[in-house]
Amino acid sequence: MNINISNSSGEPIYLQIVNQIKTLILEGKLKEGDALPSMRNLATELRISFMTTKRAYEELERDGFIESYTGRGSFVKAQNTELYREEQIKAIEALLMEASDKARKCGISTNQLHELLDLVNEGE
Repeated sequence: MNINISNSSGEPIYLQIVNQIKTLILEGKLKEGDALPSMRNLATELRISFMTTKRAYEELERDGFIESYTGRGSFVKAQNTELYREEQIKAIEALLMEASDKARKCGISTNQLHELLDLVNEGE
């Protein structure tokens, strides 16, 4: 499992781990029943605190992405992708509201904002 940690991203390390593992699961790179590295092994591999990986795994378990068993480890759980999709839509809505507010303050019309979004999407 390849997880990249950035100390300059501004996002807490445990959330970087959570988000990357969620992405791997939703993209099908980690499948139901796949074992995750132990918390200690992941901490050693990433050169971070055990408590950071513990917090990430607890968050993943709370969000329903993994199941952990004492003495056996942590495993990918069957997914409700619709729930995750809804979570992402809410986050996108918040970002769009922020962009809309900034545009309004700068005198950018809704049509111009749509054009900007189209330009951004063309780059993909």
